[in-house]
This record gives sequence, C-alpha cells and structure tokens, in this order.
Amino acid sequence: MTALIPGLSVDVQGSYNAQTQLVADTVNFHSSDLKTAVDIQAGLAPTEQQVQQNQQQIQQSQQRIQQNQQQIEQSQEQIQAQKQQIQEQQQKLTAEQQATAEHAAAIAAANKRFGGLGEYNILGEVEVLFGNDKVTIDEKYKPQLLKLAQQAKGITAYVIQVKGYASKIGSAALNQKLSTERADNVASFLEQQGQIPLTNILAPGAMGTSKQVAPDTTAEGQAENRRVVVRILQNKGVSGA
Repeated sequence: MTALIPGLSVDVQGSYNAQTQLVADTVNFHSSDLKTAVDIQAGLAPTEQQVQQNQQQIQQSQQRIQQNQQQIEQSQEQIQAQKQQIQEQQQKLTAEQQATAEHAAAIAAANKRFGGLGEYNILGEVEVLFGNDKVTIDEKYKPQLLKLAQQAKGITAYVIQVKGYASKIGSAALNQKLSTERADNVASFLEQQGQIPLTNILAPGAMGTSKQVAPDTTAEGQAENRRVVVRILQNKGVSGA
C-alpha cells in the first residue's frame, strides 16, 4: 500500500461489488515504474515548495503594496494640509500687508493734516496715558483735560489738536485701531464734558506706532508710548507772533 503513489502505473485484477466499486484482488507494478513515480514525486516536492514560497512572496508583495498605498494616501493628505496652511499663511500675509498699507496711508494723511502746524503756537498741552490694549480714559486725566478745555476757551481763535499713539506690541492693524479709538475718545470727552465745539477740534489723528517717545523693550517705555497728546493751538497770525 505504501508503494501506491501518484504517477505509478499499476495492473489491477479484481471484481465489482454491489456498489459497482472495483475490489482489487491483486495489484502488480514494475520496479522501473515505481522508480519513475518516486522520481516524479521527488521532482514535485521542490516545485510545491517553490510554489508556496512564491505565494508567500506574492502575499508579502501585496502587503507592501498596501502599505505603500497607505503611505501615498498619508503623504497626499499631508501635502493637502500643507497646501491649506500655505494658503492660510498667504491670506494672513495679504491681510497684514493691506493693514500695513492702510496704516501707512493713515499716518501719511495725519502728517499731511498736521503739516501746517508750524504756523501755530502751542499754548497748552496734556498727555493722557493708556493701559495695554485699553482705550478708556483713566479718571486721573479727566481733570487735566477739563482744565485744558477751560484754558482754551479763553484763547482767541484756538483749535484743539488730538493725536493718538500706540506701543509696538501687537500687530500694526491692532495698534492703528487702538490709536484711533484713544484719540476719538479723548476728542469726544473734550467735546461732551469740556464743552469744546467740534469746529474747534481738529480731526483726531491716529498715529499708530509712529514717533515713539520711549523704547518698547521695557514696560515703562511701552506705557509712555500708549498715549494721546492734546494741544491748544493758536495761529501765529492771530497772536502776532
């Protein structure tokens, strides 16, 4: 029985049973046929082993392909995220450039508006300081502003000049906004509480971070730069000087 292997040529004698199955009485084969069958089996064993190795390699290759596909998908997602970040940075840069341009234009307009002030005498001045990111007038400065307003009313042909400034901490757009609101609030206080007619108040100047009076490297310097300067001006032609 152990000699009956695939590929062996045999001569079988027997009879059929009731189930039409062949029941062998004798099984004969030649030794040369057995050797041939054994050689065939011996040749098939390495082939089957090679087939198994090939299948394993194919599976490994498929796994590597899947991993590569996953890496490609992840790389594509990263590239897309980087593109989005670049777009956001470009939009932010564009907005900052626009804000800077607006800031420069506002300062240029303010300088132009105040360019002719060399024709005026300064007859009074008050400096109002503000906290970081603050635009509300501190109570301690209000008496000084009221006193300045009272002084101005006794001067012939006076005008009130209001300039707002900010420290360089923060973006240019934010500092421009802070200087604008500070100057507007002081001008409104002079008009409402000091009873100064709007016709005697020059349009408030938002100077942003221009003309820093102290280094912004210290808290004290920053505090000095967060200011509004209020001046009583009189035309030199009126005063005769």
